[in-house]
Amino acid sequence: MILTRFERARILGARALQISLGAPSLLLSEAIAEPLDIAIRELASGRGPLSVSRFRDAFD
Repeated sequence: MILTRFERARILGARALQISLGAPSLLLSEAIAEPLDIAIRELASGRGPLSVSRFRDAFD
C-alpha cells in the first residue's frame, strides 16, 4: 500500500511520540537516539506496529 504524505506524517508522529514516552523499538539496533529517526527506520523496514485503514466514502 502506498501511503499519502498525510498518512505518513500521522504514523511517524504517533510512533515517535510512543517511542519518546518509553515504548520499545521494534528494530534490533538501538544506536539511534532520536525517536523520529527510529520511527522513520521502522516505517521504512515495514516492521512498525501502526497501520492505515481506509474506508470508502458512503456517498459515491
